[in-house]
Amino acid sequence: MTETRDTLLSVSGLNAWYGAAHILHDIALTVERGEVVALMGRNGAGKSTTLKAIMGLMARTRGDLRFMNQSLHGLQPYQIARLGLGYVPEDRRVFTDLTVSENLATGRQAARSWPDGSPGLNWSLDDVLALFPALGGMLDRPAGAMSGGEQQMLTVARTLMGNPFLLLLDEPSEGVAPLIVEQMADMILALKARGASILLSEQNIHFGRLVSDRAYVLEKGEIRYSGSMSDLVENEHVRRSYLAV
Repeated sequence: MTETRDTLLSVSGLNAWYGAAHILHDIALTVERGEVVALMGRNGAGKSTTLKAIMGLMARTRGDLRFMNQSLHGLQPYQIARLGLGYVPEDRRVFTDLTVSENLATGRQAARSWPDGSPGLNWSLDDVLALFPALGGMLDRPAGAMSGGEQQMLTVARTLMGNPFLLLLDEPSEGVAPLIVEQMADMILALKARGASILLSEQNIHFGRLVSDRAYVLEKGEIRYSGSMSDLVENEHVRRSYLAV
């Protein structure tokens, strides 16, 4: 695993357990500044668990997790979020009794700067609504009255209000209508064009190919492939062995 001065996230030797069940086995990955990396695999491969472990949401883990060269060992999820690591869970977790506007306000954090003093990728409310125009007409709507796809957009928008250096997206195309999947792909490409860095978990190779620079493929909690997304698309053996349903 090669790290550079632009490495945002570095994971090595990551193991994680649910109770006595050993789920992740020595996961190693990196995410560089300005790239989109896909963590791919079938359901149950360990993708979501990897993201949860990075965010400090697993009760038992072992390994080295470093974000912007700072260890995440022993930090609580809110402390990790304050460092500039944004997390969009698969199950959305909007505040259903709050309006869209209030949900967005709960995610707001102060503007950030890179270690060299240059401004981070900071988001105003207008920026977020430009990325998700549909939310602009729903600001006074309770989040519980939104569709699943709209809630997915809201969760991403709320996370962006925290001005993350790196965004973790868990299964953005899962369980939403095809039109929303297209909008999610467009959203990730728009974020990438703006210079955002993203680690996403995904099992849809077509979606991954649209948006990702590199990929890691997981099977039973172990990494079976690491390389460019274009090489993965051409590697029929890996796709058939670890991604085909």
